[in-house]
Amino acid sequence: MKFGPIHVDHIGIAVENLEEGSSFWRLLGLLENENDELVQDQGVTTRFFSTSHGDETEHPTQIELLEPTGPDTPIGKFIAKRGTGVQQVCFRVQDLEGLIGYLIQNNITMIDAKPRKGSGGKMIAFVHPKSTGGVLVELTQA
Repeated sequence: MKFGPIHVDHIGIAVENLEEGSSFWRLLGLLENENDELVQDQGVTTRFFSTSHGDETEHPTQIELLEPTGPDTPIGKFIAKRGTGVQQVCFRVQDLEGLIGYLIQNNITMIDAKPRKGSGGKMIAFVHPKSTGGVLVELTQA
């Protein structure tokens, strides 16, 4: 089964405030994307920082800051329960639907059995933490 290459796309970090959450990443020298994105159906505003500029053949690993739009959103609930910090790890794959099917066939519990639209218009799916040792894993299409 070949679903890759598979790369770490980004690490999602839940923050209460994008500006406060950005200071360390700016000091570290990561490159900040020009625009934040409101992902209305997920109740979150995202801000990405990259490790390098990248090009069409290389996609640098990113840090995604996630600010909830309210307390009853997934990120709002995450912060209320666990506090700020790493919320998910995202892997970029070439065949998202094929990988989802393969994982389900191998008794992996998916939050999303079918891909849905995420930030940047990318197709995404989440793997339930009970199947990954407690880590929320996001998968995205290359």
